[in-house]
Amino acid sequence: MKRTAAAIVSLAVSGALIVATSACDQGGSESSNAHYGDCQVSGRYGEFQLSPVTAGALTVKTTLPAPGWWNGRTPDSVKSGYEYCMAANIAHRAGLDRVKVENAPFPEVVSGRAKDFDLALAQITITPERSKVAAFSPPYLSSTLGVLIRDGEKINEDNIRDVRIGVAEGTTGEEFVRDRLKPAKPLTVFANDPEMVTALEEDRIDTVVHDTTILLAYPQKRKGRVRLVGQYRTDQGYGALYPKGSPDKDELDRIIRQLIDDGTLAKLSAVYLGAAFNQDPAKIPYFTAGDGS
Repeated sequence: MKRTAAAIVSLAVSGALIVATSACDQGGSESSNAHYGDCQVSGRYGEFQLSPVTAGALTVKTTLPAPGWWNGRTPDSVKSGYEYCMAANIAHRAGLDRVKVENAPFPEVVSGRAKDFDLALAQITITPERSKVAAFSPPYLSSTLGVLIRDGEKINEDNIRDVRIGVAEGTTGEEFVRDRLKPAKPLTVFANDPEMVTALEEDRIDTVVHDTTILLAYPQKRKGRVRLVGQYRTDQGYGALYPKGSPDKDELDRIIRQLIDDGTLAKLSAVYLGAAFNQDPAKIPYFTAGDGS
């Protein structure tokens, strides 16, 4: 999908951590029953009107765990994170007093099999194939595919096809490696990100190819045992996924565009993603897949 400057929020990698709970908008009006965890919300409460599947709540599908995006290992424990607080701001502006988080396997979410939700936020790259079974918002974050290796190893764009590559099930990373890199050894497919990175640390695979925005957190979290050595351009972005035929698509699109335009999502990136990165993604070398990309 072609991206525009107005449509995609660039990753910010600086800014102090902000943890605040607020049910007030910038104009001071208040939602007495609002519950948005540790998220700071802004904008006018109830400016937009939705027809949610759960009365008084925004029901959001995601895939846990997803540190930085959804901080918590279970739906009930999530109180912060980029996408959780994005959902909180959507709920606030739609006059809904809480975010109902539902955990689901990523392949189920992107295949159109998930049911009874308002939107899904799970670092979902917009692709033509996925658009056949679901609807998408405007892209809210650009994405590349990062290459994570064990510290001390020497893997680069010239030899990556000859090593054992791990990917996350049902992701664009899996598709990219199969169709573009065409590795000499069979792929190892994992159901979740922490399991995949653990396999890398334990020498069961040699590298991970996955979203850069997700992998950036791991060198810091795993105390230098792994490092990011490169990234592939994809010219794609993350979007909120809606059930096909969603009656709220247009209204949700308007809210998300407003969150982009007023800087809310850029602020969330600095707070929740920038704090986790400890590395400037712009300085990670770009690899080519051998076909000019």
